[in-house]
Amino acid sequence: MALGVTGSSGPSEGSLSFASLGSGSKGNATLVSDGHTHVLVDCGFGLREAERRLADIGLHPRQLDAVLISHEHGDHVRGVGSLARRYGLPVYLTHGTWASGRLGALPHHHWIFPQVRFAIAGLVIDPVTIPHDAREPVQFRFHAAGRSLGVLTDLGHPTAHVIDAFAGCDALILETNHDGRMLAEGPYPARLKHRVGGHWGHLANAQAATLLPLLGLDRLQRIICSHLSEHNNRPELVLEALVPLLDGDESRLDVAAQDKGLGWHAIA
Repeated sequence: MALGVTGSSGPSEGSLSFASLGSGSKGNATLVSDGHTHVLVDCGFGLREAERRLADIGLHPRQLDAVLISHEHGDHVRGVGSLARRYGLPVYLTHGTWASGRLGALPHHHWIFPQVRFAIAGLVIDPVTIPHDAREPVQFRFHAAGRSLGVLTDLGHPTAHVIDAFAGCDALILETNHDGRMLAEGPYPARLKHRVGGHWGHLANAQAATLLPLLGLDRLQRIICSHLSEHNNRPELVLEALVPLLDGDESRLDVAAQDKGLGWHAIA
């Protein structure tokens, strides 16, 4: 399983590609591109840090076509307002996320309606309601070039609706937030442990391992483990949970690290 920035130097023409600026409790941002259209899913990094991380993977903010927001928590929206205002970017979000009041003025915004497909140029996007402790959270499934990518994090627990919406993806960015034992024995206060491990919190390694076979492992070219907790998880524990599902082949696994993100990957 690779850690940090791996992959190609840029999005591939004529294919569905993705990259991560970083993933974890200190900030999350994912890039999705068909080679012509580039969208940023969330931006939990401040403006200067987001600009730096975009430059690291060869993209300028002016090349972005839109920012999509999954929900209003700070590790997902910290830099959205400033980035959108600086570069005049349209922002796509649900009414509930807007009602949180955490974004400030936006130059252009478009409503996301859960379970209602929309498109940004060549990228077709399915927003999917998920269980998480936010006002109107969604995650996304992207379609382009005959392939699909699921972005599925901040998931309290897998529901039948989520399984149906993300089944059959060619690649999946999946939350593996915590190890159950580390969370139980770790430094968090009881209330926070209950929130993280509850039905409206974050996905544990064991839950991810249960979910993946239900989504269909045979078609998955790449599984990106994301949103790992700094205090309650380790990459080797993710491996321990997921590699047995892949007949011991860890080459299909990567981690979107907090500090280094993940370089461009094209879905063949």
